[in-house]
Amino acid sequence: MNPILTFIVVLIGFYGLATSKNIIKSVFCVTIIESGIILLFLNLGNFQGGGIPILNGEADAIVDPLPQALMITTIVIGSTVTALSLMLCIKLFHRYGSIEWAQILRREDVE
Repeated sequence: MNPILTFIVVLIGFYGLATSKNIIKSVFCVTIIESGIILLFLNLGNFQGGGIPILNGEADAIVDPLPQALMITTIVIGSTVTALSLMLCIKLFHRYGSIEWAQILRREDVE
């Protein structure tokens, strides 16, 4: 995959994060940014003609397995952080009655 496409995915996530007024949309925009960064790292760890690292010496050149292992860990941690963020959105909704950034920040100043 082209690194420019992964950069576009990250920019889409940043644009959504900057323009979203809803907390849940902000959480998903951070997830999109994370996905773009994962794609970039996997793209940088790959090269044309590289083989799978688990083959028994059949390939002349193998792809470095370290970025793949790190990105699997990143996916697991990212899904956990996303679940925690969505749970905090539920708690904010129960506390303030809204999931809009402006309304929550306005009510926090009053209390």
